[in-house]
Amino acid sequence: MANQAPVAWVTGGTGGIGTAICRSLADAGYLVVAGYHNPEKAKTWLASQQADGYNNIALSGVDLADHQACLQGAQQIIEEHGPISVLVNCAGITRDGTMKKMSYEQWHEVIDTNLNSVFNTCRSVIETMLEHGYGRIINISSINGRKGQFGQVNYAAAKAGMHGLTMSLAQETATKGITVNTVSPGYIATDMIMNIPEKVREAIRETIPVKRYGTPEEIGRLVTFLADKESGFITGANIDINGGQFMG
Repeated sequence: MANQAPVAWVTGGTGGIGTAICRSLADAGYLVVAGYHNPEKAKTWLASQQADGYNNIALSGVDLADHQACLQGAQQIIEEHGPISVLVNCAGITRDGTMKKMSYEQWHEVIDTNLNSVFNTCRSVIETMLEHGYGRIINISSINGRKGQFGQVNYAAAKAGMHGLTMSLAQETATKGITVNTVSPGYIATDMIMNIPEKVREAIRETIPVKRYGTPEEIGRLVTFLADKESGFITGANIDINGGQFMG
């Protein structure tokens, strides 16, 4: 039986930023379906969320680079929980290296996981959203998709491509009750950042005009704002959330 709460599918939901997005949406009354890559870690993660009182979060293990798997995964979510009202594309990986040293595998893996996945998930939910005349799609890009980054031609290309998809799909769905937007975080205080040696971490922090890292919760609040029914006049936009590190 379908859940009466609106359903939000968050790919990469068990990561640092993904967790904050899931919790923020859950606090706003959504039934949140979090995507994951590692099944054992996902089970531990879900138990942790439930221990904190988040009983309106479920899991979905879908190979985002596999188009057919995404179609089937979305259908399973719909059958188990109800129509997907909100899609948040937060899954992402890095495989850094300069162009001179980057292998085709490094390029291909990042494009598959960070960009092709966005097509696959959007294609999997768009027909249902059109049928219901409502939807919110939020794509999590990066400051490095806005300004580029040494050693990240694959990552920057994928993250920039996400916003190209956003702008085009926003135009296709503008009269259909569906909004599509991009969020581009800067340096956020996730475990990945906090595990960097302190000296390096402080040097990075000094390059941020507000002189601090962002928090995952700040990203979660922004995503939840864009997901709201009352945010229907914002579409095709990129919202930078980087402490002033890149303005453009």
